Amino acid sequence: MLSQDFKQRMKTILGNEYDDFIKSYDKPQFHALRMNPLKNTDSTQIEKYFAGHLKPVEWCKTGFYYDEEVRPGKHPYHEAGAYYIQEPSAMLPGELLDVHSGQTVLDLCAAPGGKSTQIAGKMNGEGLLISNEIIPSRAKILSENIERMGIRNAIVTNEDSNKLCKFFPEFFDRIMVDAPCSGEGMFRKNELATDEWSVDNVILCAERQAEILDNAAVMLKPGGRMVYSTCTFAPEENEESILHFLERHENFHIVEVPKTEGMADGDMKYCLSDMKESSEKNKADIRGAIRLFPHKIDGEGHFVCVLEKDAVPNFEVSYKEIKGLKEKSLKDYLDFAKKFLNTQLDGKYIMFGDNLYLVPDNCPNLDKLKVLRAGLHLGTFLKNRFEPSHSLALALHEDEVTNVVNLSVKEDTVYRYIGGETFEYDGEKGWYLICVDGYSIGFGKLAGGVMKNHYPKGLRKNMK
Repeated sequence: MLSQDFKQRMKTILGNEYDDFIKSYDKPQFHALRMNPLKNTDSTQIEKYFAGHLKPVEWCKTGFYYDEEVRPGKHPYHEAGAYYIQEPSAMLPGELLDVHSGQTVLDLCAAPGGKSTQIAGKMNGEGLLISNEIIPSRAKILSENIERMGIRNAIVTNEDSNKLCKFFPEFFDRIMVDAPCSGEGMFRKNELATDEWSVDNVILCAERQAEILDNAAVMLKPGGRMVYSTCTFAPEENEESILHFLERHENFHIVEVPKTEGMADGDMKYCLSDMKESSEKNKADIRGAIRLFPHKIDGEGHFVCVLEKDAVPNFEVSYKEIKGLKEKSLKDYLDFAKKFLNTQLDGKYIMFGDNLYLVPDNCPNLDKLKVLRAGLHLGTFLKNRFEPSHSLALALHEDEVTNVVNLSVKEDTVYRYIGGETFEYDGEKGWYLICVDGYSIGFGKLAGGVMKNHYPKGLRKNMK
């Protein structure tokens, strides 16, 4: 499975640890999921249904390993966004970004959405998250995962980092750079990745990462934090990439963060170049980075480095805010909201065609950017009426609406609902938020004792 060139490089990098590393390819893969705080996901409730099959991921409070036979991706809770299935090592960068509510955050290379959804959970719907992906097909998957996890304050863009840095100079408090890489750390999970590997590709990846990091540096506020991560072992893309970055950006420094058992320091001993041009200070500081090796931890290969930009006294960012719609143009939506919602959704209303979106109050003007998801999609204006979106359903909680149907995962109705079927229900006619054990999963509209199914046709599936 592994090329001789790759094995020889790893032997040079790891020395006497090489044999243990090679043996790790015979170990079973580790599977994990991460609870979604935006859904008020209670791990004890999830554990109740996956009894005896979950154990904590040490470096992520909301992360849990699961046994393969559990199949959490084939469960109504997954469709409701109660958790996100994510490789355990990939949970570490999001934890180290140190995100808080109300901040402006950029996930620069965001697809398929694991780190963006993790970041959004820490923001608790407050502030602005821009999740960017340059490849259109992957940006679509990113947008779908943002929707499923009920995220209200995220903008999904499909841009090159060169364009974004001209649009957002010194704008973000936090930036995640989960850079495209040679993928060596995922060889155990994806055997096809080994066929694409070459030393030349490693060098190409390192060059691309340098450009992305430089653009990210432009967009970070003074005093802000940036996390750089890869899923490769290649030192050209890890320690050497960071050291070259620090040579180009003297106003950045590495932040050393606590390590749990099994995490290795970043280290010059892994480098294949002597890096003579780097300062002795930077070479010493690189030990603050983190390497995850599959022979040392229960997860795949990863590299993570936390960087901060030097603060500037009295720094303020200025930008042109997006202009929201006036309420007089929203009559049909406001009529719907008055009847159905118990809460005031914060933000500004904007339109794309007949579709109504809600963006955070501090959202900048998005003109000339390729935007796939302009905040929370509230719904669509049809002739003389407003029809709420699936995105809105997934973002709401049962205490935020007037009409709720709470189905149980133990009963057949929720599975029939996900499959697109109607079901009988006694109540007043109108829109209902459909939940499964308290987790919102979609909309239904009651008329004549029958709940019409508004679960999107493209998402319907047989869960049994």
